[in-house]
Amino acid sequence: MELQEIKRSGNELDKDSYFVKDESVMTSALDVLTTLSANKRVVLMAKGNLIPNAVAVANIVTENMLKGNSKIQDIKLDSVISEEDGQMLSNIEIVLIKN
Repeated sequence: MELQEIKRSGNELDKDSYFVKDESVMTSALDVLTTLSANKRVVLMAKGNLIPNAVAVANIVTENMLKGNSKIQDIKLDSVISEEDGQMLSNIEIVLIKN
């Protein structure tokens, strides 16, 4: 799989985008399942320490909840160096689709 840079569109958010928050992974998975049922496609987005939660949500949805009826279409990784403190912040986008 080839890594691609994430497009930073600032204000343009699709209706199928879901930002992973610092909450229960199962709660996020249920939110994603609801969105996936309505749109047939969901883009999970996470930054920094929430990246493992996004991966867990993607796995719960594709492997447990919709086993055989959904899959991970694409994964995009990116890192940005903060101008304020010079620290690197990683981002991930995981595209889930329903078959």
